[in-house]
Amino acid sequence: MEAFRTPDERFEGLPGYDFEPHYADVGGLRMHYVDEGSGPPVVCFHGEPTWAYLYRKMIPPLVEAGHRVVAPDYPGFGRSDKPTDRGWYSYDRHCEHVSAVLAGLDLQNVTVVVQDWGGPIGLRWAVENEDRVASIVILNTGLFRGGMRASDAFMAWRSFAERNPDLPVGFVLQGATKTELSQEVVDAYEAPFPNVESKAGAAQFPLLVPLDEQSPGAAEMQAVSERLSSWEKPVLVCFSDSDPIFTPKAGERFVDRIPGARPLHVIEGAAHFLQEDKGEEIAASMVEFLSAVHGRAVG
Repeated sequence: MEAFRTPDERFEGLPGYDFEPHYADVGGLRMHYVDEGSGPPVVCFHGEPTWAYLYRKMIPPLVEAGHRVVAPDYPGFGRSDKPTDRGWYSYDRHCEHVSAVLAGLDLQNVTVVVQDWGGPIGLRWAVENEDRVASIVILNTGLFRGGMRASDAFMAWRSFAERNPDLPVGFVLQGATKTELSQEVVDAYEAPFPNVESKAGAAQFPLLVPLDEQSPGAAEMQAVSERLSSWEKPVLVCFSDSDPIFTPKAGERFVDRIPGARPLHVIEGAAHFLQEDKGEEIAASMVEFLSAVHGRAVG
């Protein structure tokens, strides 16, 4: 297996991101994760085509409130190694590699935070490690079980990714946020991906979404959904008001399915990547939520 390793210097001086890198070897790949603070751990699962940088606005307030925040980069993303064969990437492989990283940290009493592809990956980790998980935070995501017709907005995105192996990451991020991103922030999102070779995972991810019940990953995501239907631990569900794919209605479906879910919290003035648009606001809601989960005062 050939893998591309993004030069470390591309991650120097990124705005709002001065976190020390941490690495684990998983199956010959160098896997990166952020690990900041101490206290009850919060594990943040990113989406496509982002990386741990997406959580930079949320990490400091969570650390200040007394939490340890871990944010892994999947294979093919961020500072993790990037297999160059698009056929290498699969839902199972992403789950296995991230699970191996987290197993090495031996985390307990975890809050799992998921968004976009972080939903299928992080929610699977949560239900498969239920004894380690205290609560879940669900942001703009879904479980793709293949039983429903994909939306026109999603199919347009899938078609765009299929036609553009040299995925314009900054363009994608700007198109999925309400905030006008500075060129420095756009460059930070593009930092892991200096060439087409480095974008194999980012380009392949949209094509991994199961479109029918026989597609790879559909049965596994259905199993996660079924496990969540009996999940009684606390769940905070925050969906933004301006995401054409994961609308508040999609958030309501999680609330209706999960017994432990609080009423839906709609984040106003945010698009798909709501951590970028309203990261500080989401972190504040999480701090309040987690103070109740852990039975302590806010902060």
